[in-house]
Amino acid sequence: MKPLPHALVSPLLILLAIGLPAQAQMYKCTDGDSVAYSEAPCQRGMQTVMPAPAAPAQRPELAELERQQKLSEQLQKERLAREAHEDHADALHDRRAAQRREQCAKLDMARKWAEDDVRRASHRAVDAARLKARRAAERHAASCR
Repeated sequence: MKPLPHALVSPLLILLAIGLPAQAQMYKCTDGDSVAYSEAPCQRGMQTVMPAPAAPAQRPELAELERQQKLSEQLQKERLAREAHEDHADALHDRRAAQRREQCAKLDMARKWAEDDVRRASHRAVDAARLKARRAAERHAASCR
């Protein structure tokens, strides 16, 4: 890896220094009626060292927002999984319904052909053709209700 040019190092250090929280010690200087605050110790008068402020604690509404966002993401995942499962079940149901319609259409056609055979059957073959037509009608009725 190539080292950074010197022209970039200084601005980067400045940006880092600006981005870091200030942890310098503050001094409260009182001299008679005047009060001054400084980062350097007092030259004259009374000096009080001010503690550095603590980093702000995370606000409770931010924690609640993060909790709600995580919950929202979890619910979104669950909803998508449920929808995928329902889509799969619907597709399976549609395929089975199409297969049943196709099967019923075939049985209906077989019943019609058997009835045509009864009409065209000779006197001797009428009874056998009627039996065949009745059975085709029963198969259709049993499968396609």
